[in-house]
Amino acid sequence: MPASHVSQHASLHTQPFLAADVGGTHARVALLRASAAGKREIEILAYRKFACADFTGLPELLAAFIQRDAALQVRRCVIACAGQAVGGTLINDNLAWRVPPPPTRAAVAIAGGGIVLRLAAPGVVHAHVEHTDCLLLCGPATHTEGPALVVGPGTGLGAAVRLSTSGGVHVLASEAGQMNLAPGTARERAVLAKLAPDDAYVPYERILSGPGLLTLYSSLCELRGASPRFATPEAVTAAACAGSDADAVETVEMFCAVLGGFAGNVAMAFAADGGVYLAGGVLPEIRQMLQRSRFVDRFLDKGSMREFLLHVPVRLIEHGRHGVLGAAHWYIDRQLHGVARRRASSDGAAA
Repeated sequence: MPASHVSQHASLHTQPFLAADVGGTHARVALLRASAAGKREIEILAYRKFACADFTGLPELLAAFIQRDAALQVRRCVIACAGQAVGGTLINDNLAWRVPPPPTRAAVAIAGGGIVLRLAAPGVVHAHVEHTDCLLLCGPATHTEGPALVVGPGTGLGAAVRLSTSGGVHVLASEAGQMNLAPGTARERAVLAKLAPDDAYVPYERILSGPGLLTLYSSLCELRGASPRFATPEAVTAAACAGSDADAVETVEMFCAVLGGFAGNVAMAFAADGGVYLAGGVLPEIRQMLQRSRFVDRFLDKGSMREFLLHVPVRLIEHGRHGVLGAAHWYIDRQLHGVARRRASSDGAAA
């Protein structure tokens, strides 16, 4: 291997870099370094969770982390951000500010940063997740290299598919959360009618998200002719888990059931026999209710496709740092494949 390639490969294990997982409500930022042992392990040197609303933009948020926590010189950054790229800018309706990639890099004196879109980070990291960090909801306790789906209800509803190929890991971002809501029961149809009395378009994200959970709760209260007692999603889930409010309990139970149907639909669309991974900030708060809910029943209730879905493992990711680790693995894999391609090209030229 030429000396330049050796130095490029070695630098992955000596140079720290930033990884950020930016959602609609919170951003998680870490200073990391690849393991010097040559394994696909990553050392977290510093980690902090920020409220996005506390900053005027991503450059200011990253600069705050560097000032507080990045004692070492940082020259690389990879960002996993929910949203879609439009004209060089990442747009996310759930963020108070837009993410312009070039100014972001310049603002924190970082060169050569990368951008991962949507739920690419959890989509990548799941291949590196210890299954002891996950709760198996249904399906076999095995791992295959087939397409794997990540679904994340948080401030919005994200979905992405991870593909393993000979050229590395690839992530297909999607806007599956914007698909039309498909109710599965009479009660769900009544909620849909309440949300769209004029038969207007209602996406899954309207109820399968943190804000959506509150919308669902308010709709159920209205259907019962009651005034809502709670004003935040956190208050609704807390009351539901405590069993102290019937409307809150029904809200979380319906949320889980609709999520199961949605996850099954998207798993079928992508033939995701590599598994379904549930991420996002909402589900860990309702872990026990999710286990007892009709999530699995609705996930499997797909007619003749039930047999296929019985062989798809569904896991809840419970480790909050998987987003930044996913972005970090994506960055390292991309760099290693780049070194390998340059090595093959130079070897071919020499021959």
